[in-house]
Amino acid sequence: MSLHLQRDLDAIKKEILQLGNLVESVINLAIRALVNREAELAQQALVYEDQINQKEVYIEEECLKILALHQPVAVDLRFIVVVLKVNNDLERMGDIAQNIAKRAAYLATQSPVPVSQEVISELPEMVRTMVRKSLDALVSLDVELARSVIGMDDRVDDINRKTFSEVKSIFERDIRHTDVAISLLSSSRYMERIADLSTNIAEDVVFMVEGHVVRHKTGNRL
Repeated sequence: MSLHLQRDLDAIKKEILQLGNLVESVINLAIRALVNREAELAQQALVYEDQINQKEVYIEEECLKILALHQPVAVDLRFIVVVLKVNNDLERMGDIAQNIAKRAAYLATQSPVPVSQEVISELPEMVRTMVRKSLDALVSLDVELARSVIGMDDRVDDINRKTFSEVKSIFERDIRHTDVAISLLSSSRYMERIADLSTNIAEDVVFMVEGHVVRHKTGNRL
């Protein structure tokens, strides 16, 4: 590998990790706003949208330059492919966090409705953990950590289904809670999508290190 290629790869790795840290911060703000019913935190999360979008565009452009100038192969090519995919996933996670923040700002102005501890505590914490672990796996290229993230996804799906059932019951008991119910359902679904994207990142780490695609594979492949 040439020194110029190594320099450019190191620079792009630094950029993607900075984007990951930024997106994680926004996700944490949005989820804290939702769980703690704090409209001010929700507003803080909303100010980062342009910064995330600009960095996502910059990273994509830099990756394309590396492909054109250096024509990397093997491990280096896999690295660029993964960075492009993770870059897109992180930008989408940022967008979803903005949506959670908007729902949180609305819910903070409404009377709370009774939902289980799984919904108000376990789901947000699991999502935050998956985001953190997927980014840690990316930094350290830790395949075992990445696989642990992949293994958490089914539990998130289970909680999301339970949320739908609980919120549907709330709506059926009192239609005055319709708007609140819709916002809760949306927030749960958004958190599930962030978990899915964290799983994507974890799968991409496995691909980068081991060279095979784990997405769409059965559990015994993992």
